[in-house]
Amino acid sequence: MKMERGFRGKLEDYLSPEQPLTVRITTLGSAVYDTCCFGVDAADKLSDDRYMVFYNQPVTPGQEIHYNAQGNTAEYQIQLSLLPESIAKLVFTVSIDGAGTMGEIQSHRIELIQNGQTVMELALTGGDFQKEKAIIGLEIYRKGVWRVAVVARGFDGGLDALLKSYGGEVAGEAPAQSAPAQPTAPPPVQPAAPAPQKAEKISLKKGQKVSLTKKQDQSPIRIECGWTAPRKDYDLKALVRYRNGQLVYVGAANADERLSTIEGAVRHGGDVKNPGELEHIEIQWHPDIASVAVSSYSALENGYGSFREYGVYVRIINGNQVIEIPAADTSAKGDSYTLCFGEILFGESHTMEVAALEMYSRPGSEHRIGYQGSQVVMDIGPTGKLKK
Repeated sequence: MKMERGFRGKLEDYLSPEQPLTVRITTLGSAVYDTCCFGVDAADKLSDDRYMVFYNQPVTPGQEIHYNAQGNTAEYQIQLSLLPESIAKLVFTVSIDGAGTMGEIQSHRIELIQNGQTVMELALTGGDFQKEKAIIGLEIYRKGVWRVAVVARGFDGGLDALLKSYGGEVAGEAPAQSAPAQPTAPPPVQPAAPAPQKAEKISLKKGQKVSLTKKQDQSPIRIECGWTAPRKDYDLKALVRYRNGQLVYVGAANADERLSTIEGAVRHGGDVKNPGELEHIEIQWHPDIASVAVSSYSALENGYGSFREYGVYVRIINGNQVIEIPAADTSAKGDSYTLCFGEILFGESHTMEVAALEMYSRPGSEHRIGYQGSQVVMDIGPTGKLKK
């Protein structure tokens, strides 16, 4: 069903609001585009920022919404029936990070997908906008039942102006204060709090590297494995190489894999099978560890299909750094079941480096990755979980 600007309708006329659905947003153009979904209350106010879902906060507290992205496409996997009553509306936006306007985009497409099929679709172009830096494309809201509305409205002031229209506060902006009725003694001088840092998004191609720095009091590096194809499942694995040559497989699919290294520096979050959830691994710098190779295994139920075809990627989150390594090799075979995305090399004094490898297993091979000396080698590890 094709939607146009101004469209409104009941969701139940087109799909089942009780079943999981996906909102896919694709924006093509020369700029960097950020998508966001945020929940507002009955007063149309952004009263709970935990329901602002984007690359730096990809999951809501009750797991009702999950964010995945690759390139210029973002997906929000949603279970409307699980949302709290305090969330009356979901607003889907895209904004420009840096130079450019929405009038310069090639296309902006929003799809509502259920059971792997696109049920409703909105297609816009730059001709639908002018100098806007951010737009609201779509809203899904409660009015007796769940409904959908095409807004397609822009904001010249970008995402900041958009959020303010819903009562949101821009990070680092001080609220206005009334002048005192009469002179008072100046308050003690307090050191200024550091302004929140803008997330730095990087997409690494094979052979590229980027440096990371970990402070001792900083949260662990988080590695997530995501994909864009519906009803697929991938197992995220790490091979930890110690400086003394010892190797430890960290994962959740095989009997010889551990969920955590002994000292706890590398921890797996456990096997994930539910739609929209991502397997993840957390890593802390440790002086005994030399490197961690990160791979993904195409699970049994995925069937024949390449990692690139299914849009598989690894996302590495280090503070304000968000690094993605996609499966980009167009020659990769559909029966290569393991992809080593890259390696995290441990340096001195809490420094690390991410290297994109994008190495594929031999067609039909069930063997995991291994190390020969300090080099990652495919297909020399133990046999993985069989794919039949």
